[in-house]
Amino acid sequence: MTTDAVPVCRFGDAPLTIEDVVALAQRRCEAALSEAPTFRAHIQRGADFLDRLLRDDGVIYGVTTGYGDSCTVNIPPALVAELPHHLYTYHGCGLGRYLDPVETRAVLAARLASLVRGMSGVSVPLLEGLATLLQHDVLPLIPAEGSVGASGDLTPLSYVAAVLCGEREVLHDGRVQPAADVLAKIGMAPLKLRPKEGLAIMNGTAVMTGLACLAWQRADYLARMATRLTAFNVLASDGNAHHFDEDLFAAKPHPGQMRIAARLRSDLHSECPPRNEQRLQDRYSLRCAPHVIGVLEDSLPFLRQLIETELNSANDNPLIDADGERILHGGHFYGGHIALAMDTLKNTVANVADLLDRQLALVVDARYSHGLPANLSAATGPRAAINHGLKALQISVSAWTAEALKQTMPASVFSRSTECHNQDKVSMGTIAARDCLRVIELTEQVVAAMLIAARQGLALRQRVGLNAQLHGSLADMYADLGQRIALVEEDRALDRELRDLLVEIRAQRWELYAGE
Repeated sequence: MTTDAVPVCRFGDAPLTIEDVVALAQRRCEAALSEAPTFRAHIQRGADFLDRLLRDDGVIYGVTTGYGDSCTVNIPPALVAELPHHLYTYHGCGLGRYLDPVETRAVLAARLASLVRGMSGVSVPLLEGLATLLQHDVLPLIPAEGSVGASGDLTPLSYVAAVLCGEREVLHDGRVQPAADVLAKIGMAPLKLRPKEGLAIMNGTAVMTGLACLAWQRADYLARMATRLTAFNVLASDGNAHHFDEDLFAAKPHPGQMRIAARLRSDLHSECPPRNEQRLQDRYSLRCAPHVIGVLEDSLPFLRQLIETELNSANDNPLIDADGERILHGGHFYGGHIALAMDTLKNTVANVADLLDRQLALVVDARYSHGLPANLSAATGPRAAINHGLKALQISVSAWTAEALKQTMPASVFSRSTECHNQDKVSMGTIAARDCLRVIELTEQVVAAMLIAARQGLALRQRVGLNAQLHGSLADMYADLGQRIALVEEDRALDRELRDLLVEIRAQRWELYAGE
């Protein structure tokens, strides 16, 4: 990524990172295709070799044959050029919601990142076409449902192929419009797909991989947010701030777990524990927070490796080795690594939601909150009898947490034999990615509620006597929450505040643990 005034991500110059995909998806940088002559020559060699093989009557899957189980069907030479059109046409059977704009841009970026590897036999104009869609924010309407994750994301990616050819519909300038009209508006001629190009667009893992990039970035922030909320809850419940001692965690040195403990020490200024604490041990949801959040934190580097390797791979079939003049038939469209990444991530995130749910259960319950009023109600005097504080909010948090936990069944174990038993073992990577995003969404809702609880709990702890001081970024964030969230004294609806907080969480508005 360049450091220009308007950052540019140049596909083909260097491998993409998760952060690159997220920046493209959020329109914080522009897409462009590499201008390097060596890159463009490499792409052209693949297309030229394919043309030469066709002239020599070579047999190429999906070019001179039918698709999938129909690979034994030979395509008459006169009809070879029509085959890509049929591929994206008959796959136009997706259902469910349409991917949102951020998700769609991530998918386009992921597909382009794969095709620029130069092993798909595509032409430069096809790559330019994908880059143009990103540049002008022309977003194919991609149904979320209909992919088993092998042979790649065929059905959802058919909507990308069709749009490049001027068919189906796009979202542009905030309106759903015919693709042909929008392409004309931006000055882009519809593509006439070359042999293999329809397969190259569709027979890959771009949907699951694009969604995985977004999921990873949101999960990384949730790990930080859950840590900060734990610090708030330790203070609100007058907990033992020394459960996160450096020597203690050196005895079980999982790096991510140690990092979570260090963040908590920084927030709580608990570097020097006394020989004897007033209360030796808090309940597990506070004491073991680094052990829960740390599992997520420790998994993130490994999951990044899986996602970024997939992102920067040639993952269609067959692959074109122009330099070796070989056609390589295989199964790189199989999304097993993304399926593993998403099944793992959704489980670790759901556990964080459960942790925060248990923390809330402690601070709202007068039996366990060490002096705080029931339900964190700030009402006093006679009116306290008719006010209920965060009672209903805790019920909602329980509902969101339960739904997140319910979603943790691994999708990757639900392989189905389909397509006349050609696709007899499939990854379910796309379903896993969608499930993961849903778990993240629910966990973000839990976090929004916990921000209200943190503001309420600390204010009430200050009323009865706060045994510790807030320092640094913890104090700054608490002050910020005080500006955003009025103390709940009289019962009020909280949904608008929750929705506003969700926007801030998803925008990652609070900078957490910078410079660590």
